[in-house]
Amino acid sequence: MSDTKDEARNREHAEKMARRKEARDKIMATKTEERGLVIVHTGKGKGKTTAAMGMALRCVGHGFKVGIVQFVKGGWTTGERAALESFKDLVVFKTMGEGFTWETQDRARDIAAAEKALAAAGDMIRDPSYRMVILDELNIVLRYDYVPVEAVLRLLEEKPEQTHVVITGRNARPEILERADLVTEMTLVKHPFAEGVKAQPGVDF
Repeated sequence: MSDTKDEARNREHAEKMARRKEARDKIMATKTEERGLVIVHTGKGKGKTTAAMGMALRCVGHGFKVGIVQFVKGGWTTGERAALESFKDLVVFKTMGEGFTWETQDRARDIAAAEKALAAAGDMIRDPSYRMVILDELNIVLRYDYVPVEAVLRLLEEKPEQTHVVITGRNARPEILERADLVTEMTLVKHPFAEGVKAQPGVDF
């Protein structure tokens, strides 16, 4: 009796999956466009930069060139930077921030660093040899008006057709969200920092 029930259940499952595959194949047949995307990782949850670096690693795996500009993180020695910089011919990593605003405590200096980082980002984005350019923590400098959002939007319009641009950082501006093709919001559910656990190598940097 059990074997008969299993056979019926397996047959029902196979028929259901066949219908699902047919529907999926019809949908996929309509997806024919390939172009560079503007991708935003935002939200209060952990993992925005991590997700962007994962995309960089995917590009490297396909032999594509990646540019990374870090707007805020300053002189941190991070695991992802050490790993990605080992691909000297495919990855250009520019850490141009001087740390978070509460560390520098100098708005004029922060603005100067952000402007310099945006100029470097522009050089990368306009260079068609880059398949992906990651603007890490750009949302933070936009939030504090260190660079005008209009300048970023103009820069996005200048990117080559096949270039992907990834923007990270919490509190993404509405103008950036509207321009983006793909937006992911990281939601904070629980974080060990609240229990006194400090940032740790391999997990946080």
